[in-house]
Amino acid sequence: MGERETGSGGNGLNRTPVEPQLRQKKPLYGSCFQLLLLLCVVLIVAVYIQTSSPLSWESFSLHEHYQRFLNQTNRLNPPNHTIQPNTTLDTTVDLSLHPTTPPTVPPTTPPTVPPTIPPTVPPTTPPTVPPTIPPTIPPIGILHHQAYPRNYHFIMDNTEVCKQKTPFLVLMVPVAPKDVAARDAIRQTWASDSRVGGEVVLTLFMLALAGGRDTEQVQEKLNQENLQHRDLIQSDFMDSYLNLTIKTMVIMDWLATRCPTAAYGMKVDSDMFLNIDNLVIMLKKPGIPTLNYLTGMLVWNAPVLRNKDSKWYVPEEMFPDPRYPTYVLGMGYVFSNDLPEKLVEISKSIKPFNIEDAYVGMCMKKLGLAPTSPPDPSQFKAYNYKYDRCEFSKIITYILGSAEQLVNYWTDLKKPGPTC
Repeated sequence: MGERETGSGGNGLNRTPVEPQLRQKKPLYGSCFQLLLLLCVVLIVAVYIQTSSPLSWESFSLHEHYQRFLNQTNRLNPPNHTIQPNTTLDTTVDLSLHPTTPPTVPPTTPPTVPPTIPPTVPPTTPPTVPPTIPPTIPPIGILHHQAYPRNYHFIMDNTEVCKQKTPFLVLMVPVAPKDVAARDAIRQTWASDSRVGGEVVLTLFMLALAGGRDTEQVQEKLNQENLQHRDLIQSDFMDSYLNLTIKTMVIMDWLATRCPTAAYGMKVDSDMFLNIDNLVIMLKKPGIPTLNYLTGMLVWNAPVLRNKDSKWYVPEEMFPDPRYPTYVLGMGYVFSNDLPEKLVEISKSIKPFNIEDAYVGMCMKKLGLAPTSPPDPSQFKAYNYKYDRCEFSKIITYILGSAEQLVNYWTDLKKPGPTC
């Protein structure tokens, strides 16, 4: 047989020519040994790689696999019992979840806070709301109507003035906030004496809020004025002529709630000459009523003015009747001090209009009462065109033109010597 070249097992050896059979067995045994040796090396390498790999069969243990899966799931979706309703979390508690042991927080009972009742807020009564409403502080919104006095608050009150001494007569003077001249003139004249004819007489000025750009400056001056004289009463509505009905009803409310022990009151305008001596003499006369008494310059059967250009215009929707009931002129009227509370109470049912003295007349009519003529009607007079000392010594009221006139007339009337 001719010579052939073959490959065997990739070892790159060339087979030799055919020899006798005995010599051919030795290479066969050598090849088998080499093949077994190669398989052992491959097996050893495979085992080494398998045992040194991180993904060993043991790492895929079924228990460990589900353990790892559960841990990852619980971190993303912790069970409901780890956070209780109505509780605050305790930062010292480990919130990580273990598969067999529940956390230290009990699963059903909150640790500190009761489940139904808040720990600090009482279930029924708010802690800051007072149980009652003071008489001059209204609830939210308008009560009854705009002129009802208890819709407003007193800013300056001076409640102590009627507690120090019980007055026989309280003079309430509505005046504009900026009209210091009028107040000072009154203080120098008919309000200069606190005791007249042996009786205690108290004079107070009723103000509302000033308007305009200088509101804060005006208010500060009023505060200083009140600190000096202690005779200002101020409420928190706007001061204007159209609000005179409100101002009058606030006067009545102050007398009813702050000074109910006084015997008489008087509403008197700031431009008035008031002969206070003659007024006290009149009130001390025998037969002057102490209840349901209202007197002054009476007005009967007065028509309601429908002319829009008039200062005293009243539209029909505010007061539909063509004539007013009998009333006393607002320049100055006197009343027993039981009336203020009755007037405030009855005013709840009477629609307000801007003629304040006629509105008081409507309240009296609703009460079933009527004003009374004074003992000497000639003492209550309106306008004066010429000063006469004898005349001024006999009257109770006169309307003047200025604060300066008041000081001059009063000074002349009080000088020594006969008046007539």
